[in-house]
Amino acid sequence: MGGLRELAASFVVPGPCGVAVRDRLKHLTARDERVLRAVGAHQGALASGDLRCADGLEHGADTWAARKRELTGVSSSRIAGAITRATHDQWALARRCQAAHIQNLAAGIKTLRHRLSLSIGAPGTKRAAGGYRSKDEWFRKSRRLAALEARHAAAVADWQAGRVRVVRGGKRLLNTRHHLAEAELTEEEWRERWEAERWFLAADGESGKRFGNETIRVTPDGEVSIKLPTPLAHLANAKHGRYTLTARIAFAHRGTEWADRITANRAVAYRIHLDTDRGRWYLTASWQRPAVQTIPLETARARGMIGVDTNADHFAAYLLDVHGNPVGGPHRFGYDLSGSAGHRDAQIRHALTRLLHWTQQVGAQAIAIEDLDFTAEKTREKHGRRKRFRQLISGMPTGKLKARLVSMAAEQGLSMVAVDPAYTSLWGAQHWQEPLVTPRRKMSRHDAAGIAIGRRALGHPVRRRTAPPPHDRSDRAGHRTAQAEPGTRGREGTCPPATDRPPGGPSPSGKRTRETSASKTVRDAPSTQQWVQDSLTHTG
Repeated sequence: MGGLRELAASFVVPGPCGVAVRDRLKHLTARDERVLRAVGAHQGALASGDLRCADGLEHGADTWAARKRELTGVSSSRIAGAITRATHDQWALARRCQAAHIQNLAAGIKTLRHRLSLSIGAPGTKRAAGGYRSKDEWFRKSRRLAALEARHAAAVADWQAGRVRVVRGGKRLLNTRHHLAEAELTEEEWRERWEAERWFLAADGESGKRFGNETIRVTPDGEVSIKLPTPLAHLANAKHGRYTLTARIAFAHRGTEWADRITANRAVAYRIHLDTDRGRWYLTASWQRPAVQTIPLETARARGMIGVDTNADHFAAYLLDVHGNPVGGPHRFGYDLSGSAGHRDAQIRHALTRLLHWTQQVGAQAIAIEDLDFTAEKTREKHGRRKRFRQLISGMPTGKLKARLVSMAAEQGLSMVAVDPAYTSLWGAQHWQEPLVTPRRKMSRHDAAGIAIGRRALGHPVRRRTAPPPHDRSDRAGHRTAQAEPGTRGREGTCPPATDRPPGGPSPSGKRTRETSASKTVRDAPSTQQWVQDSLTHTG
């Protein structure tokens, strides 16, 4: 056990702090669409000009205020504030991605240097890979080391100077311009999508203002109006330089909560965007929720736990009682992560919905899931030729999965418990896979891992029992079950025989067996019966 790393403590995951709902802008006129395109293009150009990284590390409150004053003259104060805030958040995100990229390059360089320092064909260990198998592979990896060192040096120089590289509209869409045939797009279709992605039609909410937003205002009856920037004020069809759309909004999801907020003049942010594939306009409303205090871990454990093992194509779930004993059989909730992003998102959402409904049916209050993070575990330097394994862990949407599961569970009144993922599959298969196999129940390694995850969330060790009792009848080693509390009644009682018929009943074959009478002679002879560990624990 000396080589095992220390396990992190389990914790209750905080609930979501924001809400977003969306509705379609139907029955827009040609004039409405022209105004939306003009406003989006104008404000998008301002956002592109504001996203300059020349300030570098000198960025501060003074430079931010100067940028806002410069934009106010060609738009408005609120629009300038929304643009500068959005571009600052984008710059900050690029800085975080740059730091993660540097860390990833450093890890790859360390692995390559270690393997290149070993002799050809040197065996590896569980902690580190061995030497390369041939001189040709050694030479190619040495060239890759030089390339990674050059990239690392350039990235560190950019980090120290505060330079970041951001593509408004997305780098992937930009590269699609060179592969239009593969993307099945014409140049006009790509241009329309590119321009729509670079538009800026958003406004932050402001509490105390009418209906929570002065720039994009939505009334309780669904009327949408936009405060036009100064150069486009001639397009207004309402007072005070506003343009009112002919479409009406009616949020089917969370409509009551949204109406309560705007009636009380609480902040609501809005964003208007165009889906170029469908040719539809949408309006998204979002607002923040106050931070809710999570329930204590002991409260989440009070009614048992659902242990969930996340895999590439399914969730393996198992119900455990408060003592850590598995109840019933394993459950699987499959999904298919191939195809488009929309298809993958729908598959994950459907699997999570079925998991949450089953959790409510069995009466559990919490779901235990591994705190997975594969950001540093999918490099080619670490896993080498295991390309399928790298693709497997790269395809698992751990970040989106955790965020969506926490959000959906909070709506159902369920809690999420995150546990350390170390050794769950290994120890689960070792201690739980074989004992729970029956003629009618098949157990996989993933099902056993779900039990290990649930037991760790409940605070129990993964293994079923502690060491067997001593050969004599002394209780100096204590009780051998790890689940039963000291005050549990019957915890010292004997386990019933592991037979498939009640005592005194007929045998499974239907034949009667002759009972042997007990001997009348009392002997103090040593017993020849060996101690056998029962496959299931008994707490009462």
